[in-house]
Order: sequence, then structure tokens, then C-alpha cells
Amino acid sequence: MTMQADPEIARSPGVTYQQLLDADTKPVPAALRAEHWSHQGDEDVSIDRYISREWHDKEVKRLWTRAWQYACREEEIPEPGDYYVYEITRWSFLVVRQPDGSIKAFPNACLHRGRRLKDFDGNCSEIRCAFHGFAWRLDGSLQDIPARWDFPQVEDEAFHLHDCQVGTWAGFVFINPDPDATPFDEYIADLREQFADWDLGSYYKQAHIAKVIDANWKIVQEAFCEAYHVNGTHPLVMPYLGDTNSQIDIWDNCSRVITPGGTPSPLLGYEPTPDEMLAAMLDVRHDQELPVHVPEGTTMRAFAAEMARRRWAPIDGERAERMSDAELMDSLDYTLFPNFHPWGAYNRIVYRFRPNGDNHRQAIMECIFVSPYEGERPPPASIHWLSADERFSAAEEIGMLGKVFDGDLYNMANVQKGLEATFKPGVTLSIYQESKVRWLHNKLTEFIEGPAGGEGK
Repeated sequence: MTMQADPEIARSPGVTYQQLLDADTKPVPAALRAEHWSHQGDEDVSIDRYISREWHDKEVKRLWTRAWQYACREEEIPEPGDYYVYEITRWSFLVVRQPDGSIKAFPNACLHRGRRLKDFDGNCSEIRCAFHGFAWRLDGSLQDIPARWDFPQVEDEAFHLHDCQVGTWAGFVFINPDPDATPFDEYIADLREQFADWDLGSYYKQAHIAKVIDANWKIVQEAFCEAYHVNGTHPLVMPYLGDTNSQIDIWDNCSRVITPGGTPSPLLGYEPTPDEMLAAMLDVRHDQELPVHVPEGTTMRAFAAEMARRRWAPIDGERAERMSDAELMDSLDYTLFPNFHPWGAYNRIVYRFRPNGDNHRQAIMECIFVSPYEGERPPPASIHWLSADERFSAAEEIGMLGKVFDGDLYNMANVQKGLEATFKPGVTLSIYQESKVRWLHNKLTEFIEGPAGGEGK
């Protein structure tokens, strides 16, 4: 679509996010002072993008074979020969640590008869197919063909495993099957600049939760691209979360929604006391005693930020001390297109959303915690798969966040069912608060309707 010039847009009444930053007790990083919104249009988004098998097939061929996508953490393949099996729709890839410490990625399929080369993550000295024994070196070059005399037509160079592009940032490993894709360093430039003050590469993978959800992957992802749903889905957090005070910023390949904490929702209808705001944030029931109280003359936002500094100081020392209130209190939800969501500052959250195999009516939602640590880096957490009957709150390792996800989970399958039943051809989105969702669809249009690129691979 053709972008229009930025119009005068309606914004939530009351304090703006930048005004909250003006009252911060510490210097605020330049990344949070940036304002980079652009008008993403006002048209409805076709429901075919969520319910159509034809549209899903286009994504399989035109998106997932051409997009930079997060595959694993570097710490999950630390030694030469370590490999990770990454799967997306019909595709499977091997991400392999090389003897020199670099990383390569290949389609996870034997060039002989097509069997998957590896079924599980692990370590190997060669990549050997379990069917007939064809083998490749770790760099993808052909090593062995049993009864080689019977394959005079095979040339070694032609039987090199296909090299996918590989990029690393902040401990995350990304792959792209398209050899003509934008170079990774260029693609991630805006996100890297935003995270200049937040070194996620020095953290370790503390937790990793995954669950299959009965909804298209975009429905699931979009639930985490705006705070507009808070008043309907998470009303208990409204006393301390400025949902409609969120600031949305959009660059080319990444975007963000910043939702301030320690300030009440403009939709609340009354002014909570500082202690009421703190009780809501700490999930203290009305019949329980608040363990601490906000001192007179101090804002709840500043007080809660200082509590967070005290919690992190033993682990992260001086870095924790200089963190601003905003970095400790606010939801800084970034998205690198198409489906990678790292949160900034001390928000340990990273999301990934992808189709569940080739099923366009199911998605895999993953929540990963990356955290500071003391001493030697702890081993990365393995994936904790929640069953169909388990709620996110059953995952103790993500704490109170599980309760929040439970509310979101209640909506997702019902959105899918509603879209399957509606006679309305499109989804209607707000101009500002849901502009990150619009950006996702505009980027998706570029891949689906742009140059053929990876189609047919």
C-alpha cells in the first residue's frame, strides 16, 4: 500500500510517555527519547490472512523462505559439532556450530532420498543420514557416499548442502534460506541501535515455555502488539499500567510499543492511591496486607523502580544502579519482522510466534526469559512444552506473567472461531494504538506481493 503523510492523530488524554520520562529519577537512554511513528493506513485487514489456506500457502513459499528468523540462542550450540533443529511450517533446518566457532545452517534433508538428516538437537562429528549413510562434513561439504561407484553422476560440489544465510545478534542466532535476502547486519540495524544500552548477549536463557494455540500465528502475535486490549482482557492491572498512554514507534524492519508502568490507565475512571497501584502491581489481594508502602512524597513509579534496582543490584551491580525508572518499570516490547519480540532493558521477556507446522489454524507461542547471572554462565533452559489442557500459569518459571497469558489465551482461539464465522470481510484496526499490527501486515504484504524471491524453493 502507499503510505500517507502523518495526519493529526488522536492520542490518549492525560500524561504522555515523554512527560513521564521528564520525571524520571535517573538519566533516560536516548532510545526511549526517540519518537518514530508513521501512519500505516486505515484500511481493514482481510480476514483471509487468518483463515485462508491459500494465504497460508503463500506465507510458506514467500515469507518463511525469505525472512530473517530467530532459530536458537548461541549458548544452545556452544561446542563444535553442536546442532539445533529449527522448524517453520513445512521446512526444517540444521543450525550447526563449526570447528572455528562460526555457525552455519542447512536444510534438514538428505540430498539422496530426502530423509531428515537429524531428528533431535545434539552433537555430531559429521552429518550422516540414517537411511543410506550419505554423509557431509560440518561445513556442508560432501564427505561420503556408500558404494560411491554406483553414483557416477554425482559431483561433490553439486552435492554440498545448501547454505542458508546466518546472522547473530545479542546471543540470538538468525537464519534466512534466501541467498538474495538483505544482509543481516543491514536488516537488524535499527533494532541494534535501539538496544545499544541493553546487552542481551551477556544474559543466559533462564526459561523457555512453549504452547500450541488453536489460532493463526498472526492472531497470537497481534495480542502482544498493542496494549489497547488491557482494559477488556487484563482489567486488574489498570491501576498501575498506562495502557492507552503507550507510545508506538515504527522503523522499517522493527517496531515497538512502550507501555508505561507505575501510572494508572486513563480508562480506569478513578485516581488510585500510590498504595493501590503498588498492590495491583504486586498482585496483593484486598484481604491481604501490603508488604511495603509508598512513602509520602514519592510516586509509586519511582518507588517501585527503586525496589527493582535493589533486587537486581546484587547480580548486576553498577548497571542496575544506573537504570532509569522507565527501563525498570515499562513494557518495552520490540518486534523484528516477522515474529521475533525481544523486550528492552530489564524486561527479560522474548517472544516468538510461528505456525504449528503446516496448520494455518494453529500457532506455537514461545516465551523465553533471558536474565543476568553471577559467576559462570548457567546452562540454557530446555523447552517446557505445556499440554493442551495446561494454562500458562502452570509454568512456575515465568511467575506472574503466566496469569497474564491465561487472559490472553482465552481470547485467541475465540478470535479464530469468530473470524471463521463472520460475514465481515476485514478486521478493523485503530489508527495509532494498533498501528504496530498494521505495520506487521504492511510488511507481510511486501513479502507476499513483492518480487518472487524464494517462491518455489
